[in-house]
Amino acid sequence: MSNALALVESSNSLTTQSSTSQEFVSMRLNGQLFGISVMAVQDVMRKQPIAPIPLAPGVIAGSINVRGRIVTALDMRRRLGLLTYPEPDKVMKVVVEFQNELYAFIVDAVGDVLSLPMKQLEKVPANMDPAWRSLAAGVFKLEKELLVILDVARVIEELE
Repeated sequence: MSNALALVESSNSLTTQSSTSQEFVSMRLNGQLFGISVMAVQDVMRKQPIAPIPLAPGVIAGSINVRGRIVTALDMRRRLGLLTYPEPDKVMKVVVEFQNELYAFIVDAVGDVLSLPMKQLEKVPANMDPAWRSLAAGVFKLEKELLVILDVARVIEELE
């Protein structure tokens, strides 16, 4: 079982309506809606300058300062093999914690917090793009689109 699903299933502190619901911060990247468990999210930021890190892999955009802590900023478009940001001034950063380290996922936009019943979480579709599939913990079928749930551990551990 993925780390994200284990976290989702084992955490009672995330529920708001019942023990079978989970909250996810929703985001967009290249038009695709995806989510991360609210338990992993530490902060959401907009205009935070990124300092480049020499010789870092391309997916690492650089580092940012978050309340005195150095945070590695990950370019999620590069991580997924997408083109560069169409409006770089409007990108947002979602700061997550993984193994006591902070990482900022650079995304196109951040949406609402969604409370979803875990019984509706489905396996990742076989026809999903391989880059997305390798980072996804599952999907929710919403009214008009799919919400892809990202496994934070996979995003960070499989950087190269």
